[in-house]
Amino acid sequence: MNKWNESGKMRWLVAAPVAMLLAACASIGRPTGGDYDIDPPVFVSSNPAIGSTNFKGNKITLTFDENVQLQDVMNKVVVSPAQKNIPSVTANGKKVTVEIRDTMIPDMTYTIDFSDAIQDLNEANELDGFSIAFSTGDSIDSLQVSGMVFEARTLEPAQGMLVGVYSNLSDTAIRTLPLERIARTNQMGQFTIRGLHPGQYRIYAINDVNRDYHWDPSEDVAFYDVTLSPSISSDSHNDTIRLENGADSVIRHTETEYLPNDILLTWFNEGNFAQYLKDYERPDRNRMKIQMATKADSLPKITLLNGAQPDMDISTWAKLNTVPTLDTLEYFITDTTLIKQDTLMIAMGYNRTDANQQLIWGVDTLRILFKGAREEARKKEQAEKEWEKRVKRAEKKGEDIDSIKAEMEAEEAKKNALKISVQGGTTQDVYAPLRFKFVYPLDTIYLDKIHLEHQVDTLWDTIALPPIELVDSFSLMNYKMDFTWEPGGKYRFTADSGAVVDIYNNTNRRFNHELTVKQNEDYSPLYFAITGVTDSAIVEVLDKNDKPLASAPVVNGEAVFPYMQAGEYYARLYIDRNNNGEYDTGILDSIQPEEMFYCPKKIVLKKNWEVEQRWDIYETPIDLQKPTEIVKNKPKAKKRRRNKDGTYVDENGKEIIDEEEDDDFNDENFFGPGSSSGKRNFGSGNMNTRY
Repeated sequence: MNKWNESGKMRWLVAAPVAMLLAACASIGRPTGGDYDIDPPVFVSSNPAIGSTNFKGNKITLTFDENVQLQDVMNKVVVSPAQKNIPSVTANGKKVTVEIRDTMIPDMTYTIDFSDAIQDLNEANELDGFSIAFSTGDSIDSLQVSGMVFEARTLEPAQGMLVGVYSNLSDTAIRTLPLERIARTNQMGQFTIRGLHPGQYRIYAINDVNRDYHWDPSEDVAFYDVTLSPSISSDSHNDTIRLENGADSVIRHTETEYLPNDILLTWFNEGNFAQYLKDYERPDRNRMKIQMATKADSLPKITLLNGAQPDMDISTWAKLNTVPTLDTLEYFITDTTLIKQDTLMIAMGYNRTDANQQLIWGVDTLRILFKGAREEARKKEQAEKEWEKRVKRAEKKGEDIDSIKAEMEAEEAKKNALKISVQGGTTQDVYAPLRFKFVYPLDTIYLDKIHLEHQVDTLWDTIALPPIELVDSFSLMNYKMDFTWEPGGKYRFTADSGAVVDIYNNTNRRFNHELTVKQNEDYSPLYFAITGVTDSAIVEVLDKNDKPLASAPVVNGEAVFPYMQAGEYYARLYIDRNNNGEYDTGILDSIQPEEMFYCPKKIVLKKNWEVEQRWDIYETPIDLQKPTEIVKNKPKAKKRRRNKDGTYVDENGKEIIDEEEDDDFNDENFFGPGSSSGKRNFGSGNMNTRY
């Protein structure tokens, strides 16, 4: 199997159990001079002992040097092979007891990984990465494989994800059989699967929601394209140490490495969520909302059951406002007779998921109530009483009742006037269209009543009106007007009274909107000079919340963003494998998700500054690419001890120079440094192109 390098070997995963054993043999003590205890519990002994064979019981007891407690046992403690019945894991004083409730398998190596579930009782200092292994047979399997799991779309470390292997190499194993040997990822997405015997394996990571230890179509999953063959590599090293008398002495020791130790898995979701009718309501007399559980490929067939005509299709009595995924459906009722009815009976036919996870056609009969009818009647009654009081006051004063009525009707018409909302305020971006939003879908736009003017000196010149059109075919209330704006120019958009009419015959009052276009100097052009891209690729500029703000294709090694605002940004790039301009997820055991890369640097832009960011997508190892500032799944900060001289040390006695060194996430590259070319080869095990 291809590896990223031969020198960076994730030695800490191999050394962790050894370190625990050595700690058990050492004298127990606490550093002095600290404010409080930051040391984790120390393992003392276990029954059965670590590495023992021919174990016949089902209860395992571990002893530590101090009183301990357990945290989130259900999610952190993993017994391998996978257990049908959840083991009992309890703490009492200095002891932790694990009772296995499944029948113990003969000639089987068992491993128990505790992750960081074990803590001391007083300060909750965690014993991280602790595990034990024993066998019910004459020998113990000691091979292991290691790696990391990330989310494919965001390169977020996958915390607490189940990773496991099959010696059954069939593609159906992950769908029907429990994983044979398992582990969970730690806070940095790292995992080690222990207790393997020689042979070929397939490896997967799953978000095992229902705890059946295999993949179900709605669960997150990651897979490796090639089989694994665990092995051991030994290497001897010479170290020079300084003796007390000042002389140097050379000692030779052997390091053991468990391979492969550089597995990269990127998880995704196929989007196979169960489809069903999630909710429906009628918040207003003229509006009905239907919410589906997940995205759909087609619209439901809806017919009215209690109308004047039987089986009236909804297209004849309502307008649909929706989204591209067709899971949120908003119907504006246009039939005035139906609007007045408090109850609508409809038949809704749609594709739904059955017990076999297949889409089948079904029909629901829905009784949709307007629950605001009582409140509506109360307000109407209150308005009538107010009208009667006003008429009586007017009669006493001798006022004209008809004029008062006309005044009230004018107030009502003003309240019901069609409102035009312009998005973006009075400042207009050079590159953006003018966008409008309405409360209800429109019926008519009278273009001869709409005007666009450009200010020249102090005069307003009328210019040809650009097309006004829907932003997309799904949303019926969002419109745009594309125009080539003059940087720094001033414009006025005017809609005369009655220029637009909605489906309820509401019209607008006269509307004026003046706007000033930004100057070119208000922007900071951003250019990415990218190396390493040989296929179609898309660059996304991100905000501090890791959300895309803008995207551009890579053309001749460049991605250009000419109209960026001043601020702080981040960037990522994905290989657009099918050249469709969108990020595509994977299909289990068939297609890997499209490869994602993060620019490891924060990008700072200032007004009227032209910034060129050089970016070799293979220069930084994958586990160190995403800037720490936007990583959401950060590990917990290490505890530290303050010495009498004011310096700080961690639980290992290492001095902490600054805050950055106190960040677990940036301690080191899990996979080791890159090759001399700056490229990495994940093999066919994860990526479809060579790093």
